[in-house]
Amino acid sequence: MKILDYINEQTVLTDLSSGDKKGVIDELAQPVAELTGLDHREIVRVLIERERLGSTGIGDGIAIPHGKINGLESLVLGFGLSHKGVNFDALDGKPTHIFFLLLSPDNSTGIHLRILARISKLLKEASFKEKLMQAKAPADIISTIGEVDEDF
Repeated sequence: MKILDYINEQTVLTDLSSGDKKGVIDELAQPVAELTGLDHREIVRVLIERERLGSTGIGDGIAIPHGKINGLESLVLGFGLSHKGVNFDALDGKPTHIFFLLLSPDNSTGIHLRILARISKLLKEASFKEKLMQAKAPADIISTIGEVDEDF
């Protein structure tokens, strides 16, 4: 299984316009709602509820908002890029630029955790992050992920 098995160009946003946490979550949730047929407000609710437990802004310009949701058939990933940066209550207090959104079905703890771990590991690579930051279009993000994507 690979990251590319769960993400597609429809859920990739390369120019987020929101300037705050709720706005970014709302923006990232829209294409995922359209793809899955789930209610946009429910996706936002689940993600905000998870943020209340502790920020998914892990620092170094990265956030991985995630949650589990009823009615979802399989895990889905979204991606967002903010060139100006967003205050996402990151652990290091710095602006967040790279967002991976992860939604999974209620009963999928194993894959949910494996995807989180894989994304976190990839984002520790400076060259990978730099390529993501330089992306101009969703196809660029998919291509960049494809260069490093491997079965996990």
